[in-house]
Amino acid sequence: MKTIRVGLVPLRQPESVLHGVEKIDGVLARCAAEQVALACFPEAYLPGLRGASFDLPPVDQGVMEEALKRLRAACRAQRVAAIVGLEWVSELGLENRAVVISAAGRVLGYQTKNQITPGGESRNYVPDGKRRVFRTAGAVFGITICHEGWRYPETVRWPAVRGARIVFQPQVTGSDKQGKTLTSWGESFYEKAMQCRAGENGIYFASVNQAMRYQNSATSLIGPQGNLLAHVPYGKEDLLIADLDLTKATRFYARRYNPAWYPP
Repeated sequence: MKTIRVGLVPLRQPESVLHGVEKIDGVLARCAAEQVALACFPEAYLPGLRGASFDLPPVDQGVMEEALKRLRAACRAQRVAAIVGLEWVSELGLENRAVVISAAGRVLGYQTKNQITPGGESRNYVPDGKRRVFRTAGAVFGITICHEGWRYPETVRWPAVRGARIVFQPQVTGSDKQGKTLTSWGESFYEKAMQCRAGENGIYFASVNQAMRYQNSATSLIGPQGNLLAHVPYGKEDLLIADLDLTKATRFYARRYNPAWYPP
């Protein structure tokens, strides 16, 4: 497949996990009507990012398992694949995962946040130490979660070297309670970093922030040359739809990467 239609979905913090599932279900219905193949939602959207500025319920693995069951049914009913951020209790502890669900409702896998933001997040989440690439709707893609993509470009290079032409970045960067009001795209460090991650690898970089009053970055789509293709206004819930020509994501710089030149 040479093109894929993707949807980037900034949403506000849900009132509950069930409310969040209902919001995602509604967006997937819109995606189906617009023939979107793959939709990406914010980091840890269910139940919300612990250590950030949200008031969240206690960890409840049973609730998360039921939520995933409903999300799989929604993807299957709408025939739309999705990347959904949620927390998950594993044998290692509480993980911050981006789960990939196919249009048939099958869990294709997940990417855990491994480079965890120091402070509140590091007191709540644990890494699993693994990185993965995914394939759906004819596209190969990777996932870097929030802080990883800002401060650790290796987390984007890794899937790009292994064939990913798109890297999605579910994120929560900002606050609903206090912060700076951004007015122009490209002024923040985070948006500049998006351009670097795309341009330094020759891939599409699709970053999805939660809709908040004081966002530090916009939900944005960056092209393989590091150019901004589209973004969602700060603080707005929306569905950003784009057709990506995968032949333009040549991975030119990623393919030239030679680990032999960087001995341990």
